Amino acid sequence: MTHEDSTPRIYVACLAAYNNGKLHGEWIDCDQDADDIQEEINAMLAASPEPNAEEWAIYDFENWHGIKIGENEDIERIAELARLIEEHGKAFALYCQHHNDEATEEEFQEHYAGQYEDEEDFVYQSWEDDGTLKKLEEMNVNRCYIDWGAIARDWFIDSYFSVEAGYKETYVFSRH
Repeated sequence: MTHEDSTPRIYVACLAAYNNGKLHGEWIDCDQDADDIQEEINAMLAASPEPNAEEWAIYDFENWHGIKIGENEDIERIAELARLIEEHGKAFALYCQHHNDEATEEEFQEHYAGQYEDEEDFVYQSWEDDGTLKKLEEMNVNRCYIDWGAIARDWFIDSYFSVEAGYKETYVFSRH
């Protein structure tokens, strides 16, 4: 399997080897279904320097955009999370972190409002998209009179939350 730098991966190690002072493990790409991940774990165990190796643990992980993978994480959940990261990118990972890694795809799709420069940009874009800005212009209200920061503060008190991931990289989610 060819590895891409952005593919969520886990490092799985044989516990029998570890308990006998040997490091035996393998990096496994998680952009595959759970059965294929388990097959790779089983192949790693079969190649262990310790006979009859059966137990394993996840010792490391990468490219999960901040999602923490536990030592004994469920393989089904790992495959699901990797698929969702591949499909939705960093936005899903940030939503998942906010919900203690228990987020589902349905919840994410229901609440994700998009990526914006900041919260004020979200308010501006929302008003532009729903025609509010056009209506204000028709009433001769100039945009320069609008306090975008105050409106954003009001909206983000209870209706939305955001995660600032970088410079001009803010992900917005609805709370309801």
